[in-house]
Amino acid sequence: MQNIGLTRSRLGRSHALIAPDSHEAVTLPDWRHAQLVHLITPDLGARFSMFLAAAMPGFSTDSPMAGYERFILVRNGAIILSDTQGSRRLQRDDYAYLPADHPHRLYSEESASFLVLERQYSPRPKCGAPSAFLASLGERQSNPLKGDERLQVAKLLPEGPMWDMEINTMTFEPGASLPYVETHFMEHGLLMLDGGGIYRLADDWYPVMADDAIWMGPFCPQWFGAIGKHEARYLIYKNWNRDPNPGPS
Repeated sequence: MQNIGLTRSRLGRSHALIAPDSHEAVTLPDWRHAQLVHLITPDLGARFSMFLAAAMPGFSTDSPMAGYERFILVRNGAIILSDTQGSRRLQRDDYAYLPADHPHRLYSEESASFLVLERQYSPRPKCGAPSAFLASLGERQSNPLKGDERLQVAKLLPEGPMWDMEINTMTFEPGASLPYVETHFMEHGLLMLDGGGIYRLADDWYPVMADDAIWMGPFCPQWFGAIGKHEARYLIYKNWNRDPNPGPS
């Protein structure tokens, strides 16, 4: 039976919800033996790209274009990261940050799926550049947000003036919510990892669940509350540590 044109995906002036029911997989020459689902791109108005990669045996890809940094999180299966430090096997919940102009190769001899986020690095004078960083979600310490033990935040990347972005996981117990509606100059890319709830984006309210992706543009009012019997957890990116005014930071 046809779905008579139904989807949970929505596009607003300052935000987008991309649900799995509207995913469209494509192939690209630089991503050999892989299918990609682009969730967020500059076509939306975003200053980064976020996409899902489904790798088949024989998959390989090289570094992104010059000046671009890359973050990957393995969702299923395993891939190999090869760079000047050697070859490392990344499996479920492992992730890697690869700085701009850091030569590397990703490949796999088995099926795997992973999230990729790429953006142009914004350097800060006299502070150097980040180094490659590898870890696993389970290794990162979480802390309550603003004293609320029901809402835990785990920072996935190191801190310091050389870092121009932040990627975290946020875990909500059932019934927990953000303490207020946020409105700020940073933009977000978000992927629901587990559970679900209600997301307010601008003046609209959306039910969200695992595998949904959200783009939140600058100054988009935003709020989330978890519902259901299980924890809700998402991964969230934001540009960070840089003055919003143009010119040197």
